[in-house]
Amino acid sequence: MRNPRSILSACLTLSLAFSGCGNGTDGRDGEASKPEDQIVDVVTFDIDRINEEGLVGPPGGLRSVTYEFCVPADSSSMAAVRAIDPTLELHPGAPGRIGCTDGQVLCIGHTLQPGWKATLARLAALDFVTRIDESFME
Repeated sequence: MRNPRSILSACLTLSLAFSGCGNGTDGRDGEASKPEDQIVDVVTFDIDRINEEGLVGPPGGLRSVTYEFCVPADSSSMAAVRAIDPTLELHPGAPGRIGCTDGQVLCIGHTLQPGWKATLARLAALDFVTRIDESFME
């Protein structure tokens, strides 16, 4: 069995190389982003189980993976994540399962989109995104 961490690291390295995030900025006027080895630690779920279309599960029961993370409740942070993924749902005031605090906004995204790996890598590279958890919409 392949090591999910090494696969994530390889995917993030390739994604960052092609997205421009590996240059030390996240695309927002020179704001610093995390080094690639720290990005792997941000995503807490196993992306190796997700296929290229962004789906998991048995044949006939495939579904996308929903994930959540917190960002500072300021316009520049929210604009940065929206620029990376315009499909994100932003929920000010909601803690989510991840536990966003006052001064943070809950962001919910999903893998059912083209380039989901690169999108996830770019979000994880942002300095103010410290953890991305799988979300279970219960």
